[in-house]
Amino acid sequence: MGRWSEDRVAGAAPDAASLAAARKLARPGPWSGTGSNDVLVWGKCQGSGKTPYQVSVDIAAPAYRCSCPSRKFPCKHALALLLLWSRGEAADGGMEAAGYAQEWAAQRADRATERERREPEQPADPAAQAKRLADRLALMDAGISDFSRWLADLVRTGMASARTQPYSWWDGAAARLVDAQLPGLAEQVRAMGSDIHARSDWTDHLLHRAGRWWALTKAWPLREHLTPEELADLRVAVGWTVPAAEVRGTEALPGPWLVLGAHRTDDGRLQQQRTWLRGPDGTVVLLLDFAARSESLATPQLAGSVLDATVARYPGPAPQRAMFAGTVGPRGTAETLGQGSTIASALGDESAAVALSPWRERHPVLLAGVRVCTGGSGWLQDETGDALPLVDAPLDALLALTGGHPVDLFGELEEGRVRPLSVVVNGAVVTP
Repeated sequence: MGRWSEDRVAGAAPDAASLAAARKLARPGPWSGTGSNDVLVWGKCQGSGKTPYQVSVDIAAPAYRCSCPSRKFPCKHALALLLLWSRGEAADGGMEAAGYAQEWAAQRADRATERERREPEQPADPAAQAKRLADRLALMDAGISDFSRWLADLVRTGMASARTQPYSWWDGAAARLVDAQLPGLAEQVRAMGSDIHARSDWTDHLLHRAGRWWALTKAWPLREHLTPEELADLRVAVGWTVPAAEVRGTEALPGPWLVLGAHRTDDGRLQQQRTWLRGPDGTVVLLLDFAARSESLATPQLAGSVLDATVARYPGPAPQRAMFAGTVGPRGTAETLGQGSTIASALGDESAAVALSPWRERHPVLLAGVRVCTGGSGWLQDETGDALPLVDAPLDALLALTGGHPVDLFGELEEGRVRPLSVVVNGAVVTP
């Protein structure tokens, strides 16, 4: 496995603060016992305590382990070790791995083997399963009816008054939705309690969401008349998840898969990681990983990586959610993300996708030859003069990367704004 570039190490950082802290540690002084082979990089970093932190990195997966108490993956110590290794300043190759690194690698291999050997669970009693399903549907039906009345009251009293409501008002509505087995709707309502105070366009945002919520309350009673794809999408919108075991049994799509980009969110209760992949036939899928606040998310895949893997898809319209159906191996890195489109074409594709899936919150877009422009939170402009505003964008980093030149950019189109996830610069895919 070849050495990573510093840009690739930076792309693995969970946030800018971790990368900044890692750069300060990326010097030989605090490090001892560093080494590397074709799969592992390891070393000990002296912290404030007596015992150095033991750091191990599987560069093939990639995966990270550090004995420090940080909940970030990779932590600043793992990133600093990778920076040293990328520069050739530490961790000479051809060495036998340190004991703690070997033990960690062996444990990971054992867990992978155990998962493959694990027998499938025995099927539940059909009668009991049918009763549980009927009870859940009755509970959800009642919850949708209650939510429909709550929406009607919101409109009747005037949507402008929604901003004067305390957060407890929104949280109470969300709690009732959780009790009704509608967690997907609950999260949207709870988030709105914050959005109406944080967003300057809160009126448009609330009107857009309320209209979609109302359409959902009308679609739910008609679910028996929907196509399988439409029903699957509706179930996702209300928060009815499909067990992973059911997805593993579906037809798997072979790779290689190109990692277009990834994004992490953390609302204080739940962490989410979205990873967009494109297959050899152009199929785009979305990997979704979740973790509680005290747990760690799956190791992020780097934008531009090419993976040897097969994926199984969840039901629903394209682009579908997917999961890895087996082992994942690195094949290399790409110099481009493929052929992009104009902004007008991307908006047209999004409109067609929303017509099939009105509950979808975001749409993947690959834009060709766009320039990053200043003003507000930033804009993207293509050669035709069309423009889109940016959201959650590190504007300074984007300007520094692109230098004002046209670039290909992959991101998520959400409510008329683009969240940039990766950029092609000088024949390399980088994360801004």
